[in-house]
Amino acid sequence: MDVEAFEQLYHAHHAALMRYGTRRVGHDAAKDVVAETFLVAWRRPDAVPLDDPLPWLYATARRVLANHVRSETRRGRLDERIGAVGVNSAVEADHADGVAVRADVLRALAELPAADQEVLMLTEWDGLSAQTAAEVVGCSLSAFKVRLHRARRRLAARLAPPRLAPVRGEAK
Repeated sequence: MDVEAFEQLYHAHHAALMRYGTRRVGHDAAKDVVAETFLVAWRRPDAVPLDDPLPWLYATARRVLANHVRSETRRGRLDERIGAVGVNSAVEADHADGVAVRADVLRALAELPAADQEVLMLTEWDGLSAQTAAEVVGCSLSAFKVRLHRARRRLAARLAPPRLAPVRGEAK
């Protein structure tokens, strides 16, 4: 991949990768994640598919994010061991969360397992097709669709209002 092709790749997909990373680790950390993702692409130009590089970039960013989270976890444990106070969170607060519905969705999403969060964010927030998201996650299309269906069902269950049990002696 020559410099011009790399620049085109960067300009075409930088914004999408920034959105992907920002939702997961905040804006400042996302800049590092995206930079490292493009560094991998620069160092391994033969690995980047020319016809549709976005799934490859997302998959690479996903691995970079996993490394970032592991590093933050290790640093947090080290800070705890040496008695540090006020360890920074990996996720920054979003000041636009004033809308109650969005706050409820974010809360419910955070309660889901990480695998459910990943499939929901890839399809709903990143706007990837099921086929592309399956490539990013590294599974078949049918397996991804099952994961997505189950994740949506679990999210809907968390968003549903709690059902009240009928009071004894009350007519049904």
